Amino acid sequence: MNDRNHAHGNESSSWHPQVTGPAAFYALVPAAGCGARMGAEHPKQYLPLAGHTVIHHALQALCKVPRVKRVFVVLAPGDARWRSQDWSVLGAKLSPLFCGGATRAESVRNGLRAMAAQVQPQDWVLVHDAARPCLAPWHVDALIDGVCAHGGDYEDGGILALPVADTLKRADEHDHAAIAATVPRAGLWQAQTPQMFRYRYLRRALEGMNRLDVITDEASAMESLGFRPRLVMADPTNLKVTYPLDLNLAAWILQHRGELP
Repeated sequence: MNDRNHAHGNESSSWHPQVTGPAAFYALVPAAGCGARMGAEHPKQYLPLAGHTVIHHALQALCKVPRVKRVFVVLAPGDARWRSQDWSVLGAKLSPLFCGGATRAESVRNGLRAMAAQVQPQDWVLVHDAARPCLAPWHVDALIDGVCAHGGDYEDGGILALPVADTLKRADEHDHAAIAATVPRAGLWQAQTPQMFRYRYLRRALEGMNRLDVITDEASAMESLGFRPRLVMADPTNLKVTYPLDLNLAAWILQHRGELP
């Protein structure tokens, strides 16, 4: 599925009522994963961080952005941890969807299906990792401004990203502890989230993928349809909690911003 015109020309009328009004902004946070690389007892999104949980900080940032109309959280169907916590402190924007899948991409696709009745085809969806707790409202504003600066008819979307600063090495395919080659870093960027795309195109991209398990982010799904998302400059503080040490770094960042209780 690599024809961008196909994405534009075959919109399913069963997905939406008639298009009305300007595009709105919605956040979608896939949070059905188990965080195996953390080696923790609980999924990493529920690990304690600076007086709250990892996911609490991520959701708080999204809820603070006035332009974000609603924050959908895609959870595992039996997620008792979510139900055991009081999320009312974050306000009325949160909307949990207990439809998580086996992979991130499947969770995003399921979330897009579940939110269909509440959005319009032209609306923007900002997909954010639950494990990026140091997201700040100004990161979200920068992404929205960076994408929307190209005009109301712009369709390609965009992502927060950073130019690769470190020298990259490719490991030998037989001896993973040996260097096979140095990879030129010119033109390479490290993708972050949120990643922002029109609802209709992001859903079509994910619905059309034969193997969702090979999709590591939304931009790659959009690229498969011929879209060319914008790279919007991010900063290193928007880190992803993947390993135990990352929690210490995240706590320092939040403390530095004065966000600790």
